[in-house]
Amino acid sequence: MSRFSHFAAIDWSGAVGPRQPGIAVALCALGCAAPVLVREGHVWSRQDVLDWMLEEMPERTLVGLDLGPSLPFADRGAFFPQWDESPSDARGLWALVERLCAEDPHLAAGSFVDHPEASRHFRRHGGREGDLFGGGRGRLRITEVAQQAQGLNPYSNLNLVGAAQVGKSSLTGMRLLHRARRRLPIWPFDPDPGTGSLIVEIYTSLAALAAGKRKGQTKVGAHELDARLAAFACDPHVPLMGRYSDHATDALLTAAWLRHAHDRPELWAPAGLTEELARTEGWTFGVV
Repeated sequence: MSRFSHFAAIDWSGAVGPRQPGIAVALCALGCAAPVLVREGHVWSRQDVLDWMLEEMPERTLVGLDLGPSLPFADRGAFFPQWDESPSDARGLWALVERLCAEDPHLAAGSFVDHPEASRHFRRHGGREGDLFGGGRGRLRITEVAQQAQGLNPYSNLNLVGAAQVGKSSLTGMRLLHRARRRLPIWPFDPDPGTGSLIVEIYTSLAALAAGKRKGQTKVGAHELDARLAAFACDPHVPLMGRYSDHATDALLTAAWLRHAHDRPELWAPAGLTEELARTEGWTFGVV
């Protein structure tokens, strides 16, 4: 019997503004019924998502957040080499982002990106690349190197440029994690307490690959959603009232994958995850 009763996948957004069309929340219970969108048609704010997680989400939910909860650390022994305020662990990083962005509305993180020390480590718009960014694709976490080995194409969380960048989502997500941390454990920074809800990092493309999509072609259209859900022993979905966005289908498929895969012991004990990484960089659930 699973210790979880529900499974949620949240496609997150780091975009500017009070409400984000790019956010989608999908939820399913144990069994075979297809996931549904929470508040279908609602344009979420980041604070809405936090409030839902803390106040409305079912009590025993495994909830996946499609964002990077931390930054590279292991490659250089620090998040921000040469900065004396560089934190020693992920929780310190979340607190630093929250403190420097305290005046940024909507859980935004612009003040952190523009900080004179932090900005040295980011690639930003307008050709602005910090002198410590590192060049190329940018620094990767160990879990992102492992993602590559599984056929995924991760981007550095320090890269803030381009349609595929995930840095802004990651930084705004750190503000959510900082505020949620006292009421919701976050794996692997916290061990699974065995009761209640638990947050994990997800990569929606991983669910798509597990459902039979090919590398580099992981977006799921409305016409194929039921076939991909069936790969996870899932019933056909209830047709959506509105447009089938990539955000919606990503969230629906990944919620079904979480339910299908969550009880595989090897996913909770990946070979590359050390105590040091669990404290600093974290790990993407499903990467082994």
